[in-house]
Amino acid sequence: MTPAAIIFDFDGVIADSEVRANLSLAESLTAVGMPTTYDESLRDYYGHNWQETQRRIEARFGRPLPADFRERHRERARARFMEGFDAVPGAAAFLDTLGAMPRAIASSSRAEYIGWALGLFGLGHHFGEHVYSADGWDRGKPHPDIYLAAAKGLGVDPAKCLAVEDSPTGARSALAAGMTVVGFCGAGHIVDRAAHGAMLREVGVHRLAFTFEEISIAG
Repeated sequence: MTPAAIIFDFDGVIADSEVRANLSLAESLTAVGMPTTYDESLRDYYGHNWQETQRRIEARFGRPLPADFRERHRERARARFMEGFDAVPGAAAFLDTLGAMPRAIASSSRAEYIGWALGLFGLGHHFGEHVYSADGWDRGKPHPDIYLAAAKGLGVDPAKCLAVEDSPTGARSALAAGMTVVGFCGAGHIVDRAAHGAMLREVGVHRLAFTFEEISIAG
């Protein structure tokens, strides 16, 4: 059955950002005496909004982050992103094939960052006002709230939506919202795509796609 709408995660699906984001977070934490590697950052914080990420960091190290940490980290991340940052290969061409199909973004990231990145990629017109951010929410992914909000914003039954997610946390969110979920393994942070696909399968995604060309909206 063709979906009534398609809802995309942002980082790791539209934006090829997870390598830079997790390198930056690892560097920022290490700089304040909370030593963290890139692999640890990706393993422990990937897919979560900032509120949950902060809870996890502080639980791990047993002390609060500095009050200005997020702002300093944001500056570091922005500088790294400006070194070279682009959409996931195939994303723009895929969006061009959707015609009038309703679509939205449901992300854990800040709305301001998403808007900036979409502008950088020249993809903002595909989504318009339908960019939904769980930043600042107490219940981010893996809770279904952000996907339910996106479906409500589009005016579409969640059960008739196709979601595209790269992280197990995000996939759980879309599944909990009752959506059909494509596990996407096409961004640069996924080194072992077969293993990542197997992990997404274990979460319960309905099918996998290793490139945008493999995403079918026809069932």
